[in-house]
Amino acid sequence: MNWRAIRAIVRKDLKVVFQNKGVMIPIIIVPIVFLVLLPGLAALAPLLDDAGSALSDMRAFLENMPAGMRETIAGYDEVQTVIVLGLVYFLAPMYLILPLMVASVIAADSFAGEKERKTLEALLYTPTSDRELLVAKILSAMVPAVAIAWIGFLLYSITANLAAWSTMGRIFFPNLMWVFLALWVAPAVAGLGLGVTVLVSARAQTFQEAYQVGGVIVLPILLLVVGQATGILYFSPWLVLVLGLVFWIVDAVLLYLGARRFRRSELAAGM
Repeated sequence: MNWRAIRAIVRKDLKVVFQNKGVMIPIIIVPIVFLVLLPGLAALAPLLDDAGSALSDMRAFLENMPAGMRETIAGYDEVQTVIVLGLVYFLAPMYLILPLMVASVIAADSFAGEKERKTLEALLYTPTSDRELLVAKILSAMVPAVAIAWIGFLLYSITANLAAWSTMGRIFFPNLMWVFLALWVAPAVAGLGLGVTVLVSARAQTFQEAYQVGGVIVLPILLLVVGQATGILYFSPWLVLVLGLVFWIVDAVLLYLGARRFRRSELAAGM
């Protein structure tokens, strides 16, 4: 494995990403919305004057919650309960959209974007094997996605604790479930977006086409959001560990299929 050539391709791809406004804008805006605005609003909303109706709705919701979730919020008053449910549980699956989106955007630009910019032919003639080229493309998307997810986790933790300090009076975030979510599940979700985009980009001719078709992979995450919000799912540490394992298995299958389809001849034929 020629790691020097791999590093050179990764640096080249990341340089292109940083110079592409169509890629960088969603990478900047989405984390700000999910990691700063949403947790800030979730922490401050229960303190508003018209929060009474929200608390009434929350009482009805609590009655239908799984027993495990009710145990985790025992001892909190009503306002604290709303904050903990919102920041710790309801927004947890939405956090997974971040690494999924970043990996999908960068992978779509790294694969299909090369065709659109007419730079793929030069890349195909570099002295690297198909395997080395695929590894370089995977790292170009995976490393930034995981880095942003972990930095985002730290930013979310700071925002949540600062915004809710007047109500909670202590550092309450993160809990063990969120640690597993960030360190175990987030990289697996990034791999999920990457694996799907690799398969799609083999046939796609433009960045937009690859990203839009690969965007369907967000549906499983949206189902998790709905399940958590309706009380059907309870994001316990054990569930998060199992969820991550499932995602990693799917990642392995997708990347195996992608590696079998990733051939210079097929990529050149699609230009």
